[in-house]
Amino acid sequence: MEKGLRPLTCEAYLGDLRIFSELLEDRNAILITAVEADVSAFLDHLRNHNIDSRSAARKLSCLRGFYKWLLLDHRIHHDPTVNIESPKAWKVLPKSLAEPEVTEMLERAAMAASHPQAKATALRDRAILELLYAGGLRVSEVTGLSVSDLGLDFGRVQVRGKGDKERIVPLGRTAVQALEQYLREGRPHLDRISSVRKKKPTAQDRSRLFLSLRGMPLTRQWIWSLVKRSNRSASPHGLRHSCATHMVEHGADLRSVQMMLGHADISTTQVYTHLALGRLKAVHRMHHPRGARRVVDSAPDSPALPVSRLAPRPGLHLVEPRIEPPATGEETR
Repeated sequence: MEKGLRPLTCEAYLGDLRIFSELLEDRNAILITAVEADVSAFLDHLRNHNIDSRSAARKLSCLRGFYKWLLLDHRIHHDPTVNIESPKAWKVLPKSLAEPEVTEMLERAAMAASHPQAKATALRDRAILELLYAGGLRVSEVTGLSVSDLGLDFGRVQVRGKGDKERIVPLGRTAVQALEQYLREGRPHLDRISSVRKKKPTAQDRSRLFLSLRGMPLTRQWIWSLVKRSNRSASPHGLRHSCATHMVEHGADLRSVQMMLGHADISTTQVYTHLALGRLKAVHRMHHPRGARRVVDSAPDSPALPVSRLAPRPGLHLVEPRIEPPATGEETR
């Protein structure tokens, strides 16, 4: 808690310590007396039970933090994790949706919200989907938003991310309009429901941005099911990955994407460059002297287009360079 970790992270770390403690009991040891051999045996135990290397690395990270704290607090004299190497893990590329898939999902939500007799829940659901994609927010960040966190006049929202770090996330016009409509026509109805319930919600619960039909804050699981209903291949974190991937594909620099997503390390953001291979290939074809293709315009004297405008347009197409065969009798160089 001193590090400002989210409650779910603290629960996960507590579970890791309990698992390690149970293994130590079989070795006639306790957490404070564990040695390097115990930590190695713990990793072997995880490996024998087919625990993913990324999960094992997370559990080892928990032990490192725990024993570092014990060492700083002078409760132990040696850190048993200091010489333990982290399990090697393959970098898994995040799964993102194609732009047409996201567009179709958001258009369906907008159609339901634009109905003359649209319910408050339809307005809320559209606002959630727009916010997840427009801002690249984590699902826990969405559930933790309060009405006061919105700055729609300036097209932004204040988000509290991992480690209770705050950041300002810009929002597009469509997301702002969806949120404004929800605040104007949807949320007041859901808030009235909470006022007539026998069990009154707390002031903090009532200040939450997104409310359920019972007037209570939405849960992570509920938002996950909402996204799944909208697209079986999607997830809240998948929309976050889609937001970042599409931004990189359209020319956004990694530093800006890092600040928007709230990544502590730029290396976490760099994974999205691997997903934007289509644009990288277009850059290569455009600028490398040995590129396999070149961009030509139907107009002979039209200026070259910047790479960020390589989207298909009328009169613009990719062609293979054509090499004319030499005339008969002409020397081939």
